[in-house]
Amino acid sequence: MSAALHLCGPDDLEQLMPLVTAFHETGGSETDATALRAAVAPLLQGTPHGVAYLIGPRRAPIGHIVISFGYSIRMGGIDGRIDEFFVRDKLRGRGIGGEVLAKLLPALAEHGVRAIHLEVGPQDRARRLYARAGFRLRDDDHLLTRMLD
Repeated sequence: MSAALHLCGPDDLEQLMPLVTAFHETGGSETDATALRAAVAPLLQGTPHGVAYLIGPRRAPIGHIVISFGYSIRMGGIDGRIDEFFVRDKLRGRGIGGEVLAKLLPALAEHGVRAIHLEVGPQDRARRLYARAGFRLRDDDHLLTRMLD
C-alpha cells in the first residue's frame, strides 16, 4: 500500500470528508457534517493557516493528514501542528503512518517550517510511531486551551 500524498484542493472535498468524519467518530469527537465541512473548506481553498493531504490513491484515499500553521519566536519561525492524522483502521500497523511522516516532515522543513507539534493521549497507540519519527515530550510545557466563543 502506497502512502502517496496529495495536497487537497477544492475538488477533493468529497474524498476528504468521509475520512474526516471517520477520524472524529473514532476519537469520539463532534461529527456534525455541516460544522466539519465549514472547518475543512478553507483548507481546500488555499488558506495560509493550514493544509490537508489525502494519503494513498487520490480517487480512493486510505487516510488524511491536516497540518495547521502558526508562528513561534521560541521555535524560530513558522511552526506547524498535526491537527488530524488518520489511516483507515484495517490498514493500520503496516508502516503507512511512518512513511507519511518520512515524506511530509522534510518537505515542510524545505518550505520553512521550523517545528511540528502534536497532541497524543497517554494510551494512544500512535505514540511509538511519533517517537520513531523523532517527536519528544517537552517536559517544560503543558498545553492549556480556552475556547473562544
